[in-house]
Amino acid sequence: MEKKWIFICLLLLTFTGHTQSKRDYYLIRVYHCKNDEQLIRTETFIEKAWKPTAKRYGITKIGVFKPINNDTAVIKKLYLLIPTPTTDYFYQLEDRMMSDRRFQEDGAEYIQTKHDHATYERFETIVLRSFTDMPHLGIPSLKNPAQLRVYELRSYESASEKIYRKKVEMFNKGGEIKLFKRLNFNAIFYGEVLSGPRMPNLMYMTSFENINDRNEHWKSFIADSEWKKLSSMPEYQNTVSKIDIVFLAPTHYSDL
Repeated sequence: MEKKWIFICLLLLTFTGHTQSKRDYYLIRVYHCKNDEQLIRTETFIEKAWKPTAKRYGITKIGVFKPINNDTAVIKKLYLLIPTPTTDYFYQLEDRMMSDRRFQEDGAEYIQTKHDHATYERFETIVLRSFTDMPHLGIPSLKNPAQLRVYELRSYESASEKIYRKKVEMFNKGGEIKLFKRLNFNAIFYGEVLSGPRMPNLMYMTSFENINDRNEHWKSFIADSEWKKLSSMPEYQNTVSKIDIVFLAPTHYSDL
């Protein structure tokens, strides 16, 4: 018991010290489920076992989202956004969870699942490092109830590592993050993808009251004179070769 509390204290000290001076890391975990039964079992585990345990070990703001208008004929997904002070922090945490008695009891159905009754098809983990101009997780300032909100997760792919770095520069030095802030996009994070299936790419998440609010914000962005000037600069031409957009809704147990 004493060793467990020493570990918790070290994690909390690491997390506190990190957020005061450095850049956050984010892990996006995407669960792929083939039907509602799998999705419900996975959600139950996240809500009742994984998330409460992560909070006990110092991760206090965890986003949990579902795609909006998810086609019932395709794989169903569940998105977790997990802020950590270091990538090691996350993996050490999951190792500790496996020896945590309360976690084992609360998550028994999921943890002990049989090979012929899988809880999910597969999951993927994307590792990101926050941008220098927004080094820590943002908490949205929205009035609508969670079920009406829209969270927009974007991935920008580039043709090469050099071109990708120019797009990251455009957000930081170029002032794109400042523009998003001025126009009240309620950004949750901006991140460089360190490990993922679509590299080189960056990802970021913004949030809105509803889909109409989202559309109006983007109209303002595109019409803004600062954006027109920034996007016309020669050094930032052709920095994005593919854009992927996912609209998400927070679950009732999400912290964001």
